[in-house]
Amino acid sequence: MTYSVGGLIQATDYNNFVQNGANNINVIYGVGGTDKGYGQSGTLATVSAAGVITATQWAGLVNVLPIMASHTGTTITSRTAPVAGGTINILSSVQTDIDAITTNRGNAVASGSEITSFSGTTSKTSGTGSGTSAWTITFTHTVSFASADAARYFWNAGGIVRLRVDKSSTGTQADTEWNDLAGTLMDEIRLVGRVNSTTQTIAGVSYTGVNKTSGTGTPSIFASTTGWYNLTTGDTNIYRQNADTAPYTGQYINVAARTAGTGSQLVLTTTWVDPGGNSASSDISGGSATGSPFSGFGTAPATVVTVIPPSSTYLTATWGTPTIAAAVS
Repeated sequence: MTYSVGGLIQATDYNNFVQNGANNINVIYGVGGTDKGYGQSGTLATVSAAGVITATQWAGLVNVLPIMASHTGTTITSRTAPVAGGTINILSSVQTDIDAITTNRGNAVASGSEITSFSGTTSKTSGTGSGTSAWTITFTHTVSFASADAARYFWNAGGIVRLRVDKSSTGTQADTEWNDLAGTLMDEIRLVGRVNSTTQTIAGVSYTGVNKTSGTGTPSIFASTTGWYNLTTGDTNIYRQNADTAPYTGQYINVAARTAGTGSQLVLTTTWVDPGGNSASSDISGGSATGSPFSGFGTAPATVVTVIPPSSTYLTATWGTPTIAAAVS
């Protein structure tokens, strides 16, 4: 590359910065592909090989870099955009800054306002089980985006999906252990995109893919380095928490994740399972429902999924407003 202090700014240099280089501005700021791209408008045009790089074009490059740096919390060189009629000088460390932003592209200094409304049913208000027979409650949550690209922009810009479980109803012998399993041992996990196949720092918290953010239990399945970009259209078990007190240690809550809608949906299937054969009765109580918008749990067995979108302080919310549909069987 010929770009250096004292040299001429060539079209190749500029074009590599904005679009043609291995790490470039447009692939992060614009549509991009897979785990690159925020879907922002105003991407930068390249210039012809024999063309002249104008002050306006150079200013566009200078002005977009700090937007991405501010969103991701990346420290870059301070620059002043040139103006028409002025001298356009070589600006140092441009590629270094693009490389740093590319590495940090999944980070976000803040998050947006949590989406807590859902359609459908997210709690099992009637009792479940009979004696020592096996039983399963299945909670299905579908998070839908306007398109596969909207889903990518959500994850790439630092979106989070949050799953919580709870139960506090009483009345049967097994209720106490299930209340402990759901409300104390497991409680909450979060899923991020796992952009750049590494840790994302979002609003000051480090995420590796699947994060256990509360709960005192040790899971038997914990796919901590699995994020949106590791999922397929088949279920992947990302988390399982077993009960910890006999005779109910065979009971567990399992969370599986998959994609659907040609990349426009995340489907989370949470199963509460009693395999049966306990030496004591395993039936549990229902209770009061958990409502939408979510502000707190009822007493019935429940699994709640909410969405924390990326911050739109520096970026336009090209990911739209995801919807959440819940069902119980």
